[in-house]
Amino acid sequence: MSADIIDGKAFAATVREKVAAHVVRLKSDHNITPGLAVVLVGEDPASEVYVRNKGKQTLECGMNSYEHKLPADTPEAEVLDLIDQLNNDPAVHGILCQLPVPDHIDSDKVLNAISPAKDVDGFHISNVGLLATGQKSMVPCTPLGCLMMLRERHGSLSGMNAVVVGRSNIVGKPMAALLLKDSCTVTIAHSRTKNIEALCQTADILVAAVGRPQMITGDWVKPGATVIDVGINRIPAPERGEGKMRLVGDVDFASASEVAGAITPVPGGVGPMTIACLLANTVTACCRANGLTEPEGLTA
Repeated sequence: MSADIIDGKAFAATVREKVAAHVVRLKSDHNITPGLAVVLVGEDPASEVYVRNKGKQTLECGMNSYEHKLPADTPEAEVLDLIDQLNNDPAVHGILCQLPVPDHIDSDKVLNAISPAKDVDGFHISNVGLLATGQKSMVPCTPLGCLMMLRERHGSLSGMNAVVVGRSNIVGKPMAALLLKDSCTVTIAHSRTKNIEALCQTADILVAAVGRPQMITGDWVKPGATVIDVGINRIPAPERGEGKMRLVGDVDFASASEVAGAITPVPGGVGPMTIACLLANTVTACCRANGLTEPEGLTA
């Protein structure tokens, strides 16, 4: 069997088109422009690239982008003051603080200072609790993107066996909550799980979010299963030259694609969906703030 490749890059482009179309309607019908504010503390190179891409795509979708770049030695109190200002700014509908933050800043305190209604990363404890109890919330972007691709692939997920490998607060736990909400039978596997290979072999949907390069091989995969690889790992690529690296997922793509029915590649799978869903969440937050109909197909 040769698996169908789930093209996350193309899917993300479709999501951005839907976002842009809804922004046009918000502007023309209600004179409202959604606004996304990003707070970056310090000069982490990867974070700077990510923030730059977020700002570019925000503007391309017709929204307002507000970037707040602060020095690495900015006191925690100043960061919290900035977030308070953004919470009270009616032009800002979505707020995110780019992680990681410097060690002297309590990331949990910062994330929970963001208004839950503007928490487009879905990390505020209130949104975590709402999602866990099946209520309306802001949903973390990466799990939301995974869910969108699974729904596109299968339609209804009701009754499917799903195994999520990884229990992080950012991906594993919210992914499990979303799958449960869509009536899957869900198991979370982790480093202490016994017979993890056999467990994965029971999955109609297998989500890998463990942060270990190519951990899941083809013999872990149930024939015909849909495999969503959230991992992004850099490993040496000596064939490209000394010191060169390449990106791989948590799944060994070559062997898994011979067994799975569908699979996301790395790169080009889940990754592009994260920013697309951030934009979708910003539009959703804007609509909720103004009592307007939420964009169809862009929420959980």
